[in-house]
Amino acid sequence: MIENALSRKGYSSKAKITIKSFVSVALTALAVALPMLVHAVGGSEGGVKWLPMYLPVILGAALLGMKWGVTVAIASPIVSFCITSLCGNAMPGAARLPFMLIELATLALVMSMFSKRAEKNVLAFFLAVIIAFVCSRAVLLSLSFISGSEIFTPSMILSQIKSGLIGVIAQTVVAPIVLIVTKFALDREKKYGGE
Repeated sequence: MIENALSRKGYSSKAKITIKSFVSVALTALAVALPMLVHAVGGSEGGVKWLPMYLPVILGAALLGMKWGVTVAIASPIVSFCITSLCGNAMPGAARLPFMLIELATLALVMSMFSKRAEKNVLAFFLAVIIAFVCSRAVLLSLSFISGSEIFTPSMILSQIKSGLIGVIAQTVVAPIVLIVTKFALDREKKYGGE
């Protein structure tokens, strides 16, 4: 979405990379800050319930496309882990980190695949978020079976998926609305020649 807007305005490749880098860093910072806020307000179960890191990842994939979106998805839990480890309470925990990396990368990958179609029909953003969540959670569950982890067993992952339904529902509403508003703002700028 951002790539199209920058191309319409005639930005150079260097300028596009600079802008997309800035947006990526901003979304990664948001993906680190939101879980901290949710944990501070809602306690340790807040993250599992509301899935705060997932929203910036969804937005990054839709706004920036596959490569940049997956980069945000991978960078977010790593940066969060490094920063929160310094404070003595790593989020996500070391055992959870590899699972979360793959889950968020899947979320971003699937969301970015559907975002171009959704740009043509904005209501498709709602379906895109749902499909992305279903795929990423299916991958997470599959990983728990394949890995044989004693910490993240299939029953524990199923319990986390159930606990996170409210977060999935909330983000299925919030993320598409943010994306639709952003798209209309970018299209309006094109219509009125904001160059």
